[in-house]
Amino acid sequence: MAMRRRTKHWLFAGLATVALAIPAIGQDAPESLLPPGFGEAVPSDGTPLSLPPSQGEKPAPPSEATASLPEILLNEGDDQKDGEEEDIELARSKMDLPAAARRSLDRIGVITPRRHGLAPDAFGEADGGYLVALMKKTQAPIISRWASILLRRTLLSATDTPAHVNGADWAAERAWLLLRMGEADAARMMVQSVDVVDYTPRLFAIAMQTYLATADPAGLCPLTGLALRVSKEPGWNLSRAICASLSGDQSMASALLDEAARRRTARGIDFHLAEKVVGAGLNSRRSVNIEWEGVDRITAWRFGMATATAVEIPDRLWRGVSPHVQAWKARAALLPMESRLGSVNMAARLGVFSNAALVDFYGRLGEQEGADTSEGVRAMRTAYTGEDMAQRLTAMHSFWTKEDKPDYAGYVAMARAAARLPVSSEVGEDIAPLIASMLAAGLDRNAVAWSEVAGKMSGQAGEDAWAMLALGSPRPRVDTGYNRVDQYKGRDESVNFIKSRMLVAGLAGLGRMNRADMTKIAPEIGLRPGYSSRWTRAIDAAAQRREAGTVALLAAVGMQGNNWHQLPPEHLFHIVSALRRSGFEPEARMIAAEAIARL
Repeated sequence: MAMRRRTKHWLFAGLATVALAIPAIGQDAPESLLPPGFGEAVPSDGTPLSLPPSQGEKPAPPSEATASLPEILLNEGDDQKDGEEEDIELARSKMDLPAAARRSLDRIGVITPRRHGLAPDAFGEADGGYLVALMKKTQAPIISRWASILLRRTLLSATDTPAHVNGADWAAERAWLLLRMGEADAARMMVQSVDVVDYTPRLFAIAMQTYLATADPAGLCPLTGLALRVSKEPGWNLSRAICASLSGDQSMASALLDEAARRRTARGIDFHLAEKVVGAGLNSRRSVNIEWEGVDRITAWRFGMATATAVEIPDRLWRGVSPHVQAWKARAALLPMESRLGSVNMAARLGVFSNAALVDFYGRLGEQEGADTSEGVRAMRTAYTGEDMAQRLTAMHSFWTKEDKPDYAGYVAMARAAARLPVSSEVGEDIAPLIASMLAAGLDRNAVAWSEVAGKMSGQAGEDAWAMLALGSPRPRVDTGYNRVDQYKGRDESVNFIKSRMLVAGLAGLGRMNRADMTKIAPEIGLRPGYSSRWTRAIDAAAQRREAGTVALLAAVGMQGNNWHQLPPEHLFHIVSALRRSGFEPEARMIAAEAIARL
């Protein structure tokens, strides 16, 4: 394939920083600053997207959790208007971009198999309308950190555009799902993988949301002229003024702002934030003070514009935002680091932040003046560099447990600290969080070194450590036979044997427990080996066809919910089995072990 010239995007220091956004914007306001097409991702419980899922709810029975899955649609019509298509085609014809310089829409993505991406044919013969319907109806974030990591890798891979979907729309839906997963930077890479001349109304809408989510108003500039021909969204009119200012044409910027004010394109804080960004342009003398009094919520526009200009948003407006929004906030470099700590932990739980990124954040936080006395910073240093095992384990406990509950973000934070400890039975009941920490970052070989110690441990901690090693090890060095599984069941203290059910489902899916043993123990723990649904048949069939991308997407569809108690163990069985057969055996192991760690 010939090398193609990428569309050049404007870059401005201080403005191309990462921030966050909320999909539900301007729903009750007299004017909208939201691109069209953003009303779909409504939580199953009917709460607004700006609110987090309810906490502390009772585990849903398998039938209820299964019923919340979206319908797997086989076809979906094109909802674009003919007039919009005519307008955009006319605008494209006027843009000077030689055909030889344009990138193909037949294969879109940013990572190849050489960089751990999926193969170009990862979606096989799956229908484009079917895949788009799955993406639109997937309620992210996904409950499994490892499933989310795999989905991000899948969505970013350079894969062939499936039949019956426009390539630009295909990129748009991938970017939109990435945004809802908290992956704002990944979404930006996706929208930038398509030439502007090939943008559709849907991709323009997603692109605006993406650049607001990453607090990069300058990113809108190459799109604005063409977008104005197909969209009535006020944000594009305001971006004209912003882009004029960023390019140094302050007289044009002021004139465009004045025109927007006369036409009441935007009012109140939304207009003033646009003024603030204009004031940050070259040679601008425009100065604006932002007052949040009377503002009752944060919108995508307010997030993006405020964060791009280092305007702090009041704490009261941050309360109750969704997990994926917290992940966007975690990467907002212009926000104070102390205010981002909780969001950084959320990003780690979701899979947006790695162990290395989390430790680096704490390191930079400790370098700030006055932060050296921070309890979290001190504990992080001690966990990694403490003088003895007891001291380091004590520090690790401050991460493993928050408000007397296990914290998976703490497991991610302590992954390499756990791997650095010498193998010893002196760790006692800390064996379980140690194994969970290592597996949270995929350090399976380090975890395997503790197999003999875990095998000698008694109590629930020892049992859980054994279960995670039985599931997460590349080649188990612990007993995984029926009698050992039955022993785990007899000591299982979880509600309704949920851990035992996840263990059996995971072992069977990995091929580490035969069907006969699974069927034998199933009635004792309430597992349904023969469970079948439209979703299970779809993911099994995709695995049979070796459609790795379709399998990864369907795995995410099957892992929707607010917490792990909502995931039917039968779903885990089909997910792990399908992933293993599709070449994702390491991810399958990590997801199965994650189930034990997070219950």
